[in-house]
Amino acid sequence: MQFDPENKTPKYKQIIHSIQTDIERGVLQKGTQLPSISELSVDYLLARDTVEKAYRALRNQGYITSVQGKGYYVQSANDKKAKVLLIFNKLSSYKKIIYYSLVNALGDYADVDLEIHHYSVKRFKEIIEKNLGKYNHYVVMPHFNLLEEEDYLTTLRNIPSSQLTLLDKDVPELMQPVSSIYQSFDKDIFSALEDANELMVKYEKLVLVFPPDENYPREIVKGFKNYCINYHKAFDVIESTRNEALAQGTGYVVLEENDLAELVKKARIASLTLGKEIGIISFNETTLKELLGITVITTDFETMGRTAAEAILNKEKVKVKNPFYMIRRGSF
Repeated sequence: MQFDPENKTPKYKQIIHSIQTDIERGVLQKGTQLPSISELSVDYLLARDTVEKAYRALRNQGYITSVQGKGYYVQSANDKKAKVLLIFNKLSSYKKIIYYSLVNALGDYADVDLEIHHYSVKRFKEIIEKNLGKYNHYVVMPHFNLLEEEDYLTTLRNIPSSQLTLLDKDVPELMQPVSSIYQSFDKDIFSALEDANELMVKYEKLVLVFPPDENYPREIVKGFKNYCINYHKAFDVIESTRNEALAQGTGYVVLEENDLAELVKKARIASLTLGKEIGIISFNETTLKELLGITVITTDFETMGRTAAEAILNKEKVKVKNPFYMIRRGSF
């Protein structure tokens, strides 16, 4: 049994997780007799109540069964659905794409529950403490408030590495071998802008609209600045388009949809033609942007969800940089 007396996770939850994992991996086959409560208590220096609590939970979840006078046995190795907890930083249209891609790819293998931490490390900690040991897999999008970022590592480390998959952002500071389907935000935006170099000649200046309070990765700013410096393009980084006076020959890279709407409205009022006199690139593809003809730079959200599901189904650890590209339309 995988059991660490130094781990802060409650001991009964460690017992639950260890037995669940061995059943899911086929190490413990259906009908296998488990150690008795007394044997487990003696071997691991545990209180009987601790072992009884773990066995009771496993029995209630359908993993094991008890036979009067004989002991505890594995109830099911393969016919019980796995449980996946998907934890997003926020809800949005593209998070919906990831969710359905993951669910559809997992099919009948697992049921998926959804939680939102809203960039709060405190909220994330509460979610994990409430659900640790109840799921076979935890799929986490680790974007947090910049002031709290370091604190979330402790909570992530409480999740068994074999059960953890990171989405959208890799966390090398975790120092554990976990699955990660991630974006490289600085390199992605640099490459996307570089691939559109022939369009950039229309614009004397590029402006990144980067909101200060939306917890977007700072690597986006780094990649944008690196591109402008490398290609000798005048640039600026602003927090909002609200007070921006549009100037002909300027290209905007926008993260928030509110700023996108403000730019389009101002361009129409000033009779500036999108894609000719003024340019707009928006982050993350949506159906509305497609209908409006807005150029986007975006990761492939459907592939992200599907890749995470495949890693879970294949029971393997993967490190995959998710595809990122520009979809050219008339606005740039």
